Amino acid sequence: MTVLSVNVNKIAVLRNSRGGDEPRVTDAAEAALRAGAGGITVHPRPDQRHIRPGDVRDLARLVAGRGEFNIEGNPFAPARGDYPGLLALVRETRPQQATLVPDGDGQITSDHGFDLARDAGRLRPLVAELKACGARVSLFMDAGAPDMARAAELGADRIELYTGPYAQAFAAGDPAAALDLCRRSARDAQAAGLGVNAGHDLSQSNLGAFLRGVPGVLEVSIGHALVGEALYAGLEPTVRAYLALIAAAR
Repeated sequence: MTVLSVNVNKIAVLRNSRGGDEPRVTDAAEAALRAGAGGITVHPRPDQRHIRPGDVRDLARLVAGRGEFNIEGNPFAPARGDYPGLLALVRETRPQQATLVPDGDGQITSDHGFDLARDAGRLRPLVAELKACGARVSLFMDAGAPDMARAAELGADRIELYTGPYAQAFAAGDPAAALDLCRRSARDAQAAGLGVNAGHDLSQSNLGAFLRGVPGVLEVSIGHALVGEALYAGLEPTVRAYLALIAAAR
């Protein structure tokens, strides 16, 4: 069965926009685990625009023994200020999985996978170091990338399919070609002995079709859509709760 790992970055974005501690990423993670999520994902960046190193440490303690902890990040990004670097965070917190993503400060969000023809030499020793920390290593890859088997040669355990193009095609009403590309890429990865994860812009509207179309996906990491959907699903009861408090205080 596919594991749902809930990405809590957006909770940190909301907190950071106001300052202080609310809403708490640990409370959001607790709610997700209580609801049955199999894991929690975070993607700390050097600019600390959302998840901060302290959040990573707090969440590692919270998730321990209750689910999988997945830290995503750019392994090439150097330490900066309070951000110690991805490898240092993995060494300290010992997540079950480290997902390597080639993102930069200028990107609002991850929007492409690794080019292994270019990046393999730099990735190989980092993959080995992360695995020495006890982490399963997954590489963020574009559907249709020609070198899925090379990820296995580098020592990676899994790839994470970048599903942004599929989500865009689904929203446009014509997902067949994008879904087929994901299916073929997953098959290539699995043939090389790699597990397959998936993430980016997956939502309640497109997830079912994706999982039916791409057999054997082990994990989906979902944050942006899930948090947005939760706002809508929970706003009405929350407003009613405030109104009840007001009425009771009369």
